[in-house]
Amino acid sequence: MRCVTYAGETVTTTDDVAEALVQLTASIAAEGQAEAVSIPIVTEHGEQEEAELVIGVGNDVLSAPNDDWSGDEPDFSWAAHELRQHKRFPQAPAVAVEPLDEGANPDAFWDPDLEGFTRA
Repeated sequence: MRCVTYAGETVTTTDDVAEALVQLTASIAAEGQAEAVSIPIVTEHGEQEEAELVIGVGNDVLSAPNDDWSGDEPDFSWAAHELRQHKRFPQAPAVAVEPLDEGANPDAFWDPDLEGFTRA
């Protein structure tokens, strides 16, 4: 479990939700934007609730381990999945790679003058 600190308040959520929230916050901030999101949290009484946050530019989010947590971790994987499906969540760029012929020597395309391969 993780403590997420935002605007002077601290809430507790799962590791995967906190990780996705931090990545999404950074991505939105990098675009100079801000957006409202909701995340599931666990209250100090062990009840599951929802927190609403504005993330992005000017909205710092801190995620730290919650060493005081002793209960079972709730399943908030659906929320982490939703955060990762956000249109601004960072995605790995697609890279087109030309397949090598079987048996081809991959070093055959190395060009020391170009300090690299002559093709992708």
